[in-house]
Amino acid sequence: MLLTLDLVGIFVFAVSGGLVAVRNQLDIFGVVSLAMATGLGGGVIRDVVIGAVPPPAIADWRYLLVPVIGGLVTFWLHPAVGRLEREINVFDAFGLGLFCVAGALKAQEYGLGPAPSAALGMVTGVGGGIIRDLLAGRIPVIFRHGELYAIPALAGAAIAATGAELGLAPGVILAPAALVTIGWRLLAVRRGWRVPAARQEPPAR
Repeated sequence: MLLTLDLVGIFVFAVSGGLVAVRNQLDIFGVVSLAMATGLGGGVIRDVVIGAVPPPAIADWRYLLVPVIGGLVTFWLHPAVGRLEREINVFDAFGLGLFCVAGALKAQEYGLGPAPSAALGMVTGVGGGIIRDLLAGRIPVIFRHGELYAIPALAGAAIAATGAELGLAPGVILAPAALVTIGWRLLAVRRGWRVPAARQEPPAR
């Protein structure tokens, strides 16, 4: 079950990476590369940090195949995929919730405390998007426009890490922790909630 959810999340993130690549007029190799970086980046960072090497994203062929398919689908069908952007945002929120919780629980299994586990859970959810944007030559979305993205991911990961520290079973932790991230992210998109940005002073005359 968790593997299936993981692969679905990777596919959705890969599609979002592929869309960025297409809009930047990259060729098919660039589209697939950006799709793979987006789908796998966060998990690879987490696994390297906690010493889970080689990462499943490299060792398991399914983890490599899914983002390649996502990139190719986006390359060939990008007009239709682009029209589904609202639906992709919903799936992206679910992928974010699942990834940040799974990342926190895996870090906890490797002996990290609640705080670093929560941080790595957040990185698992947002890391691929950061890599995608840097490769595309732009400031990562989570740092622009006051997007409520990383904060909901950190909240869900913190709940998961705290629950694991208290000895709760992963099956008990997964749903409520993921729902906090998913619900917060979807509400932020729907209602236009933003993170406060630094106030810009007018230029001196």
